Amino acid sequence: MCGIVGFIEKKENLKTLKKMIEIISHRGGDDEGIYIDKETGVHLGHVRLSIIDLTELGHQPMISSCGNYVIVHNGEVYNYKDIRKELIKYGYKFRSNTDTEVILNAFIKWGVESVKKFIGMFAFAIFDKKRKKIFLFRDRAGIKPLYYYFYDDFFMFASEIKSFHQHKNFKKLLNKDILPFYFQFGYIPSNYSIWRNCNKLEAGHYLEYDIEKRVIKVFKYWDVEEIYKKEKFSKSENEILNELEEILTNSIQLRLIADVPVGVFLSGGYDSSFVSAILSKKLGLKIKTFTIGFREEKYNEAVHAKRIAEYLNTDHTEYYIDEKDLFELIESLPFFYDEPFGDSSALPTMIISRLARKEVKVVLSGDGGDETFIGYSKYLALYKLEKMNNILKYLLKLITYFPEEIEKINEFLPKSLKQTNIKERLIKLRRALNGKNIEERFINASSYVNPVELKKLLKNYNTGIITELFKNEKGLNSLEYMLSKDYKLFMKDDVLVKFDRATMSVSLEGREPLLDHRIIEYMARVPINIKFKNGINKYLLRRILYKYIPEELVDRPKSGFQIPLDKWLKGNLKYLLDRYINKNKLDDTIFNTDEVEKSLAEFLNKGSSAYKIWFILVFQMWKEKWLD
Repeated sequence: MCGIVGFIEKKENLKTLKKMIEIISHRGGDDEGIYIDKETGVHLGHVRLSIIDLTELGHQPMISSCGNYVIVHNGEVYNYKDIRKELIKYGYKFRSNTDTEVILNAFIKWGVESVKKFIGMFAFAIFDKKRKKIFLFRDRAGIKPLYYYFYDDFFMFASEIKSFHQHKNFKKLLNKDILPFYFQFGYIPSNYSIWRNCNKLEAGHYLEYDIEKRVIKVFKYWDVEEIYKKEKFSKSENEILNELEEILTNSIQLRLIADVPVGVFLSGGYDSSFVSAILSKKLGLKIKTFTIGFREEKYNEAVHAKRIAEYLNTDHTEYYIDEKDLFELIESLPFFYDEPFGDSSALPTMIISRLARKEVKVVLSGDGGDETFIGYSKYLALYKLEKMNNILKYLLKLITYFPEEIEKINEFLPKSLKQTNIKERLIKLRRALNGKNIEERFINASSYVNPVELKKLLKNYNTGIITELFKNEKGLNSLEYMLSKDYKLFMKDDVLVKFDRATMSVSLEGREPLLDHRIIEYMARVPINIKFKNGINKYLLRRILYKYIPEELVDRPKSGFQIPLDKWLKGNLKYLLDRYINKNKLDDTIFNTDEVEKSLAEFLNKGSSAYKIWFILVFQMWKEKWLD
């Protein structure tokens, strides 16, 4: 796991290159390197977290034996040993035991098509000296970040945007067009960024930059929506279960490849429990697991994780968060996340990363299970909604107008039936019921802030980008449309951004076994009546998991990685609201400042949704750090 940077500038600019590397040094810590080509002006930089081949032979930038190609690479290609054997048959020789050298030689042998051979998470750049071109590649799921900037014929790229701020040619032009998306969903989607002329390279894409012509071309080599269009299997449920378990096991095994200790983030939910169970019960490994808990019972999952850890006999570490732990980190969010990032679970993810880094250098997570195996409750709700008659829809909508009352009833239900975040879910469902089609319903069910409220708060609320990104271009059925959109948007630009920046903030490599592309390619071809049998979320994953862990240990309502945001914003974090959300701080070209202050007063007095206020606070903190 590493950080990469690069730019083209005719005059050697070593000082800037070093500054661009230094500011992302938290992504590495074991080594750093630079490369400058005087003929073309190509500057490449790298910070390394040594995971495979810890020797100096893994140093980057890495130059090919012929001298015509140079690579900087972030991530891991887990099947590199198999590709290496294939290349050796073609006469290629290797100096190191790294996957980076395999990537480089694979590119020399097969060109851009080589990326289709790789199983893993990666973002890398290759400089082709003969053709005077730079190629950027990003993995299929978008696990590893990669940004590029192109303005006034100046091109640069980096793992994190903060590197761009170190170069004098970076023009800080706020992309106001993307703000409605951020304030509605809490993150910035690909291929956009918070800055104009700055883009995220899309997952499953590669970029070709012609140095002499100064022309960028972007190509797609993989797309999850196209995978869902493939013909469905005609296999039996048992055949599917056996084949799926084999793919999942192999994916988890591959992600153990490392020359350093490996651990697992264990929440006690299906996904992380599945990863831990395969490692412990099927592969027979003694693993380290890490969990954090909250003193507030409704937010605490640590007790569930502890039961799983005890059953699996893992070397388990748990840590209960005090408010001061999060308060110490909150003002570092703008630095580590670069863009406004409203997912408040970034804070506990940073804390558990610090906890794990004391004992391991690599950690596995269960991210991707919801979007692959049908985990979120909104999938079931919207799927059923399509089949309801108007009378049932009316009755359902009526219930959503009493979220406080339903929440009180929920408190008295037995634990097996009790739902988490029931109030927020009902509010989202009410908005979804107003949608005219699956696209509108899914947008509303995925929004944290009501668009009607945003129109009052923002000077320019334009839904163009939202409509564009949520369009059902492939004509998928409603369930597969929702799964693929969350895979391409929420998972990639929220969940994976959170995980990457949190783990990398302490030089911890995070791996995602459930995001092996072979898993989603397989699951996309499983008929709905099998993978969503009887309307049961994660039906197939559960069937396999129950072979290794008793049902009663894992069967409980999904809660997510929540923090008591409402309580803290009205309590010990209120000083931040006072500091950042007032007319002196609010930009009146972005906000209707009177409406913002009115919303803040309503939140403090009546207890309305905290997300709207949190998103504004995070934006204001980011703006002070990077723009003001």
